[in-house]
Amino acid sequence: MSIEDRAKAVAKNIEGKAQELVGEVTGNPEDKAAGQAKQAEAQVRHGVENIKDEVKKAID
Repeated sequence: MSIEDRAKAVAKNIEGKAQELVGEVTGNPEDKAAGQAKQAEAQVRHGVENIKDEVKKAID
């Protein structure tokens, strides 16, 4: 996994956690849900990049 892709996924996860927290504090379910969606997207990105790493290792 490239460092850039990993950093983007981590940033998306942090952004999602922050937005979810804001939603909880303000009582806004839309912000909370959007934050959770961003966290899920970050997990998918990590999974995809991990698969790419495994494929590359298998090829090498």
